[in-house]
Amino acid sequence: MHGTPPAATGAAAADRHVAVEYSGHDEWAEHLVAFVRAGFDRGEQVRYFADVTDPGLVARTLADHGLDAEDAGRRGQLVVATADETYLAGARFDPDAMTGLWQEAVDTAAAQGFRGLRAIGEMSWGARDIPGAERLLEYELRIHHEVFARLPLTAWCFYDRRLLPRDDLRVLAGAHLSRSGTAAYDGTPGLTVTPLKDCPGFRVTGSAGYESRRVAASAADALAASPAGSVTLDLSVLDHLGIAALAGIAAASRRRPPASPVRLQGAPPALHRMLELFPELGEGLEVAGR
Repeated sequence: MHGTPPAATGAAAADRHVAVEYSGHDEWAEHLVAFVRAGFDRGEQVRYFADVTDPGLVARTLADHGLDAEDAGRRGQLVVATADETYLAGARFDPDAMTGLWQEAVDTAAAQGFRGLRAIGEMSWGARDIPGAERLLEYELRIHHEVFARLPLTAWCFYDRRLLPRDDLRVLAGAHLSRSGTAAYDGTPGLTVTPLKDCPGFRVTGSAGYESRRVAASAADALAASPAGSVTLDLSVLDHLGIAALAGIAAASRRRPPASPVRLQGAPPALHRMLELFPELGEGLEVAGR
């Protein structure tokens, strides 16, 4: 037995859910080996969820870099599966189901005597026509507080730049508080949503207009689904909030349980004017300074 898993904390969660971008085998291997070596050294179970990568290549690459993947596999410390067996095991991708699976995986690792769980998931399936793939951003936004703030879990989300559109990659990487290998996206218009580090909620950056309607819809879905008693939406660095995006936020607040408000911080003057014109949109919202 390796001892008791360390307690998870909300602050530490920012360092344990990481977006990793890469463009070729060498970059992929560098991130893989560093991640797995750290897990082995700490007595954690390591799981790899492959999408486009041949599962056998994972073990071969680790062995080429001096890690005994074969022995770790026999002992259950290394588990290599596929996205079809994990993220996509149901009829469609379901963020709620995946949240439950993470709890089960952490419990299993602890029962087997490991000090925690770390996992790599290849997320390239999000660019394909897979039922539920449109909920990937909602999932990435929710799991900071719903999973990593509660569980002794470290996970790196592997994003292959060659397989995802640039704008999608920018948005998905932006849903993580920690990133590695991310490209510069300066000057790229659009909307980015990031979990707040210390309390349930999200920070919205950029322009929430027609072109970013899918991102805004995913953020609204994440707001509605959060199990927290209240959720904060930080608008202090938002450039533009369209009426459709505000209506989506209002609808999300109405989908939440009673007495579980959405709190808007840093709301721009334009939002206050919209709420004066359309007061029905303010139901279920708590707007600071209003």
